[in-house]
Amino acid sequence: MQQAQKDYRVDISYGQILKIALPIAAAIFVPQLNFVTNNIFLGHVNDKHTLGVAGIVGVYYLIFAVVGIGLNNGLQMLIARRAGENKIDAIGNLFSQGIRVAMLLAIAGIAFTLFAAPKIFAAILHDEQNVKMAISFLNIRIWGLFFLYLYQMRNALLVGTNQTKLLIVGTAAEAIANVVFDYGFIFGKLGLPALGFNGAAYASVIAEAFGLVVIFIVIHYKGIGTQLNLFKSWGFSKSNTLLILKQSAPLIGQHLLSIIAWLFFYILIEHQGTQASAVSNVMRNVFGFFGCITWAFGATTSTMVSNIIGQGLENKVQELMHKILRLSFGCALVVCLLLNIFPHIFLKIYGQDDAFIQAGIPVIRVVSTALLVMSIAVVWLNAVTGTGQTKINLIIEFLAITLYSIYIYLVLEKYKLGIAIGWASEWLYWSSMLIPSYLYIKSGRWKGKKI
Repeated sequence: MQQAQKDYRVDISYGQILKIALPIAAAIFVPQLNFVTNNIFLGHVNDKHTLGVAGIVGVYYLIFAVVGIGLNNGLQMLIARRAGENKIDAIGNLFSQGIRVAMLLAIAGIAFTLFAAPKIFAAILHDEQNVKMAISFLNIRIWGLFFLYLYQMRNALLVGTNQTKLLIVGTAAEAIANVVFDYGFIFGKLGLPALGFNGAAYASVIAEAFGLVVIFIVIHYKGIGTQLNLFKSWGFSKSNTLLILKQSAPLIGQHLLSIIAWLFFYILIEHQGTQASAVSNVMRNVFGFFGCITWAFGATTSTMVSNIIGQGLENKVQELMHKILRLSFGCALVVCLLLNIFPHIFLKIYGQDDAFIQAGIPVIRVVSTALLVMSIAVVWLNAVTGTGQTKINLIIEFLAITLYSIYIYLVLEKYKLGIAIGWASEWLYWSSMLIPSYLYIKSGRWKGKKI
């Protein structure tokens, strides 16, 4: 009966870090596996435009996905802080206000895509066929925002309360559905119509809805709603809504800047031709697929830092950081070595010709080493998030994106130095994120501030 009295406070042991991080990694890994599966299937569609357009629409959809991620991160940090303070009754209302905000954002994102995106793509893409394919795809794909945002709010709840193992259930269900419907809709198998490129859009939306339903069934079955008073106070709370917006808005701005800059990068890549777009789309797979562990350690950093600050253990933050950094960098080093030793094996799975593989090898070497810098920068940046000083995140992102955008414009558009040198922008970007994040945490200026 007294499940609501369960203690959700964490310690800073390696075991606790891995207990939180590994399920998050699995939960992040599955959607990335879905994305890679989409691209592998699409790589075998007999249309030279497909992979390049998949990269462009994928980054566009990410713009809206990261709005949810920013909201998720802000809500997750607040839930973790209340968990650390052992204020369990406050968690349920925070969750309900987060869902309200998420649904309003989903409606705005869908409306923008349906009415504004066609004009935007017509203005920025050079190839008319690419424009038609992108708009047709997004008019289907964008309806997944409702399911995606609800999914992300669920993530905030489970990560913030240290119940990350349950993340795997929903993502596994989504992965299975995605592969089945991808295969069916793209190629016309399993009694489904052959929709080609647009089939991947239908498959993704259906998979997101299926995964969402499964995880909410699990949450109900496990009694988490009762434990956290999720259904006790669903009335509108102005104070909690404003608090969520205050903490999340800078994070949404941070992620939007990052993805808009990445979309700018892909637009410049598109100007260099079909093969350059296809190779760069595969490199996005590398960051998404192999960066899962890094992002998992980042999410772990944010929630654990917030939790232990809530416990009044600010003096333990840097000790926690050093432990997470060792794990994050070690995993990234293994990935870097594997990608550099076996680049051909990874590139061959996309079903492209030898020219594609030869063009991709120097780029994959650049990207794999950038993962090392990323593995450190993401942890320090998420430590800033965990302190609750999210405006600092936005400032750091703005400075890094400014340098990044100048670099890619000069390299790709003005001097046309090639995509391998263009992708070296990732070294600049992550270094620019790492240095100020590190200096801010080391300064201790975040100590003693309440949220």
